[in-house]
Parts: sequence; structure tokens; C-alpha cells
Amino acid sequence: MDNGISEESAGGTGAQQPDGPWCPPTDVEHRLYQAGETGDWATFFATLAGTDLFVPARRDMVDADPGRVNLSPFRDPEMDGLCQAVYTRGLLPEPVAGQVHERTELGWLARIWPTSLRWLAVNPGTPVETFVPADPKAWRKHARKAGPEAQLKTVWTGHLHDELAHGMACGALLLVNNGHPWNHLGWQGQGYSEEQASLRQWWDITGRDQLLDTLRGLLNGEYSPSDWEFALRVRQALIEEYGSLPDAETWRDAAERVLLARTAELVDSTGRPPGFDLHADIEATRELIGRILRYEARFRADGILDDNAVVRSILAWDFGRASAMARWGLGARYCEVDETRNALLAAGSAGRHIYRDWAEFAAGYILGRCLHFDDEKFGSWYTEMAAVHRLLTTDTDSPWLTVPWHHPGGYGRGERESR
Repeated sequence: MDNGISEESAGGTGAQQPDGPWCPPTDVEHRLYQAGETGDWATFFATLAGTDLFVPARRDMVDADPGRVNLSPFRDPEMDGLCQAVYTRGLLPEPVAGQVHERTELGWLARIWPTSLRWLAVNPGTPVETFVPADPKAWRKHARKAGPEAQLKTVWTGHLHDELAHGMACGALLLVNNGHPWNHLGWQGQGYSEEQASLRQWWDITGRDQLLDTLRGLLNGEYSPSDWEFALRVRQALIEEYGSLPDAETWRDAAERVLLARTAELVDSTGRPPGFDLHADIEATRELIGRILRYEARFRADGILDDNAVVRSILAWDFGRASAMARWGLGARYCEVDETRNALLAAGSAGRHIYRDWAEFAAGYILGRCLHFDDEKFGSWYTEMAAVHRLLTTDTDSPWLTVPWHHPGGYGRGERESR
């Protein structure tokens, strides 16, 4: 049957069995494997019902009818009747030309399951391969009882401690908040169509060139308003010059002096009045400083900042989104695996160039998100980050506790150890 599904995704011959003990990629595969070995089918289906499932599909067919998830039956020589493959996130085959995977769940499969299909092939071609007889009625019951997965997800067989893991961990606040593994390369995200729809909705990205342009801009710190970074750099300069944290008025006055001096230099060099309202810029900067100080006070109350700490830079907001964007782009097939890897390494290098540890990076990212979305309402744009921050600073599997900030001898071109 020519359904466009590659051999690696279609049946039991696609993946080689390991020479030694098998290491499950995530907790989901571990529980499926244990349940299958012991015949604990209640746990098997409870696990399956509570996680994302991915069905293989021909890319040209999905492109012709975006958002529609179609089944792609196949025949296995050892099974009687047609089968449908589904994969859990940790065992999705690597991307191949012409094939994609669409995200779904057991409850949806139960609702649309055709009577012609005899078997559900769970992770075919892998050590946790399981062919289960079609029983949509039972699947619906399991789906109704399914509980939520853990929010912090780690791919145990992925990068855990190296430079690539560092670049991945730069996107952890966003990815963990969305319930996605922090250290996946990208094709295990929301599925092909959903990744494309998300990029279109949030970023107006519909193709490769737009994706790569956006990724370059984020890695260069061009997406956060320059006045945010300007204000923080003025304060950082005061700290370095005087060895202490300036009060609010000292900070505001210093920022005003810099703006006045820059404008005077511009007028001298051009011989023309500035093409902007200097007084409005000064007032906006003074107001911005107040907003930053109020957010920092809340950050200290919620444990995002230590008592005497301040936000060093806002650029983590761009670098963290670049880390996620590199994965989203691969999931949407707007970039290649090597491009994703290079972008992740660049995101980690950029973060290490400015920040001294995960705590500083996190505070910069959260402040950027709040200045962009929250408008001092301290609503979900903030509370979600505060909750994920607590998770990432306390869970023993968190990359912020397992991935070292510095990688001696491994700095990228142009990178140096942070001051």
C-alpha cells in the first residue's frame, strides 16, 4: 500500500534493537515498557491516554489539506489485518523527506477509528513496540480518566550536559511552560501542522526565509525594544563605576544625561534638529525605570531575584525565544536539523556572553516577557513564569540544576567568559 510512510515509521523493521539494555527516552516510554513487560494494561493505556501521540503522514497530502489529520494504514507481515502507527514523543523517527507527523491523542483516535483497522501499532520498530487490538470503546474510557503529564519533561537519551544542552536550556522557561521537553531538537513538538499554525499566529511566519530572518534577529538581540536594554545598561554602568546599586532618581538622572548627550552629538554631527521628541523619550525612559523597579520588587518577593540582585540585561528574552524558535522551525520544516543545532549553540553562546548564571538569565527573560505582555497587571503572563521558575529551580531534573552555565574551552566564535 503506497501511503507515503517511510519504512522507518511503518512497521517493525524500522529501528535496530540496542546491543545492551534499552534506555527509554522519557518517562512515558519507560512506563509503557514496564507495563508491557508485566502485562499491566491498565497502566499501559492510562499512560497512552495521558500523552501526545503522533501519526505519520505524507507531507504533500498535509500541505494540500492543512490541519486535517488523516490515518495512514499499513500492513505488518506478522499481523492479521491493517494497522495504524502512532508514536510517543520520545520515539518519533527523525525527519525524512516527504514525511511528517501530526499530533493527536488516544481519545481522538477512539472517536474516528474506522472499522477496517484491526491494530493500533504503538511505537512500531522500537523496543517498546506494541500492537494492540482495536477497541475504541475502551480507549474512550481510558481517555476520560487520563491525568496530566508532568510539566517538566526531559529526553533522557538527548543532550543533557553539553553546550547543545545549554542552548536548549535557554528556552526552558518557554518550552516547559508549554509542556514540551526542554532538550528536544524540534521534530517532537506539536506536530507539523500545529507548529506551522503557531508560527503563523504568533510570529506571522509562513516560510523558511521568514523563519531564518526572525531567528537571526533574535540571536542578535534585535526583537526587544532598545530602550529596555538602554535603561538597564545605564544602571549597570553606574554599578560598575561606583560599586553599589544606584537609587531610582540617580538612575533616572543618569539615563537623562546620556539621552541629552547623545542628542547633542547627533545635532552637532548633522547640523539639524533631532527627528524625534527628546522630552518624550526622557519621560518614557523615566517611566520605564519605574516599571522595571516595580517588577524587580515583585521578583524578589517571589524568589526570582535574590534580595540584592537586579536584572542585568533584557536580551535573555530574545535568546530564550531563539532557542525555542530553532525547534519550532524544524518542527514546521522551515529549517534543517543542522541549522537548528547551530542556532541552539549560538543562543547558548549569546547568553553566556552577557549573563553569569541561570538565575541572571531567567530574571532577564521574565522581565522581557512582562514588559512586552503583562503591563504591570501581574496576570498569567507573569504568574506562569513565576510557577515555571519555581519548577526549574527546585526539580532535580531541571536543566538549571544539571547543565553547567560555563563550558571551559567550548566558547563559540566571538564569545568570552562573562564578567
